[in-house]
Amino acid sequence: MQPLLNAIASMPLPSEAQRIFHGRGGLYPGCAHLSLDFFPPVWVLTSFLPVEDDQLSAIGAALEQRWAELAPGHPLNWVFQCRYDGRSSTQVMAGAVPDPHWVSENGVRYYVNVAKGQNHGLFLDMEEGRRWVHTHVAARATAGDRVKVLNLFAYTCAFSVVALKAGARHVTNLDMSKGALAIGQRNHQLNDVLANASFLPHDIFNTWGKITRGGPYSLVIVDPPSYQKGSFVATKDYARLLKRMFDLVEPGGHVLLCLNAPELGPAFLQSQMSELAPELVFVERLANPPAFADVSDERSLKVLVYRAPPLKE
Repeated sequence: MQPLLNAIASMPLPSEAQRIFHGRGGLYPGCAHLSLDFFPPVWVLTSFLPVEDDQLSAIGAALEQRWAELAPGHPLNWVFQCRYDGRSSTQVMAGAVPDPHWVSENGVRYYVNVAKGQNHGLFLDMEEGRRWVHTHVAARATAGDRVKVLNLFAYTCAFSVVALKAGARHVTNLDMSKGALAIGQRNHQLNDVLANASFLPHDIFNTWGKITRGGPYSLVIVDPPSYQKGSFVATKDYARLLKRMFDLVEPGGHVLLCLNAPELGPAFLQSQMSELAPELVFVERLANPPAFADVSDERSLKVLVYRAPPLKE
């Protein structure tokens, strides 16, 4: 646990949501079950193993001491979430959690909920993916091409907000969860980009007709869960998506494929793309944020960019 305490003792005061300690990356022996995030003004400690009371007390004391140095006179707010043996519990250890609670990342604001549930509304490890979308869409908009985007497995629609702020013409967001999409609509309202977004609370595999009629798209974003029973299992369902991908993308358009499954390396997606959508050309794999450094690129988040061939003259 000492590497976590060392990170707390030396951390700066972030102004935006970010990861502070990433034990899950395997770089800190004895800390692979721990991570620490800051969703201003709340610190969120997550453990994938039970943590003894004396260890929690030590972490809390370290946070108290560093917070007193970083923000003297301001109360410390921190939350502990334990995910173990298929269960999840969350405790507010000190202070309080704002309601509503919104945070910012690269100037974009998002609603989050760190007091309950495993997912907080914004996946911090996808920051570079969102940055790529913003840069890509903004470049096309500057050139006079306001792109149309399809955002599959949209969750709370962070990709959509970023794309619209960058100048996208329209974004279609699709997710099975009506609750997640409702938060996504609030994110669009918060950033004043609701007018050019649509929200489809459907199972993707039962909605191909509607998705296809809305296309083709300049950019298709695919960010599914790696394993969600009854919804999506990467090892069998990703292939079902990829075999239809070429039909969704306009000539010269792009696809952003995401996969966060440590047991599946980038070759899993690349080989399936070569077999099922050979017309799409691999462009690059995006680097992950430095805060999410991992002992293995095979294990870490995979975000791959593909491009459709241009129209033949």
